Amino acid sequence: MIGNDIELRVTMERIARMQAQVAELRRVETNPANYHATSSGFLAEIDRMQLEVREYLSVHPGDPSLRNAEPAAGADGGR
Repeated sequence: MIGNDIELRVTMERIARMQAQVAELRRVETNPANYHATSSGFLAEIDRMQLEVREYLSVHPGDPSLRNAEPAAGADGGR
């Protein structure tokens, strides 16, 4: 879960790097089955990170309902 603007920037940079990796794989892999098998994990991780970015950006930092909010124990998935 993204908790601040620094984590947002890092996550967005990771997304861009992974997208570039998939684009390069798409360019160099000659076997479509190998491409799909290899890229599927990258694409799933990109989707997961994009969802985190969307969730973080959907909340305004001045939203009073977020003040003094403590995350539930284990809500970060153990990260």
